[in-house]
Amino acid sequence: MTYLTGDTHGDFRRYSEFNDRTKPGEEDVMIVLGDAGLNYFGDERDAMRKAFVNYFPFTTFCLHGNHEMRPWDVPGMQMKQYRGGDVWYEPAFPRIVYAKDGEVYDFDGYQCIVIGGAYSVDKYTRLARGWRWFENEQPSEAIKQEVENKLDSLGRRVDVILSHTCPLKYEPIETFLGGIDQRSVDTSTEAWLDTIEESVDYRKWYCGHFHTSKKTHRLQFMFMDIDVMSIGTGENSCISNLQSNKEEHS
Repeated sequence: MTYLTGDTHGDFRRYSEFNDRTKPGEEDVMIVLGDAGLNYFGDERDAMRKAFVNYFPFTTFCLHGNHEMRPWDVPGMQMKQYRGGDVWYEPAFPRIVYAKDGEVYDFDGYQCIVIGGAYSVDKYTRLARGWRWFENEQPSEAIKQEVENKLDSLGRRVDVILSHTCPLKYEPIETFLGGIDQRSVDTSTEAWLDTIEESVDYRKWYCGHFHTSKKTHRLQFMFMDIDVMSIGTGENSCISNLQSNKEEHS
């Protein structure tokens, strides 16, 4: 079975409750919709988090977010085939894989295309405080072209779109952080996703990034909740909807 959750930012306490409640097996998958927080520091702190995640029997499938290194920038990463597409992985943590933007993966018989990345609204705060910020956080023009080419090869039809951020038209403005001039926010990725949303015949879209859980049209925002992949548009069949006291930042 395929499960999904939103940004974890290195906090995987929800995994323990999920594992105890659901008893997933080796064939099951947990999709983290970006900002997993496993490739943030680039040192032993990442390794400790990965060891914890790798302990669980299911595979963790990570999209690229905006608070982490690109997999190809992580020393020791290798590539393999997984569910019909290329993924990065580390031999020391075989149950964690990192999606490649523009690849199509087979989850429960659904064709799922991956589109990671987003702009960090906290970019200048992080730089001012000496925290890590990653220049290639957003999809490059080359990545965008790979996504477009893949969609063209599919006749602009796909079952599920998995992304970190969302199309601009669906941005949940109620989640915007106070004190940030929205005119300074780079929404080029979201604007591009608008064109994807308008030109692709899709059945369901999942995304994270905004630290909220809600449904809008065929799009489902996820954060602390864990859900079963479904292309239906009915009410959530939520496995859990955990609350967190940690500072929220998209």
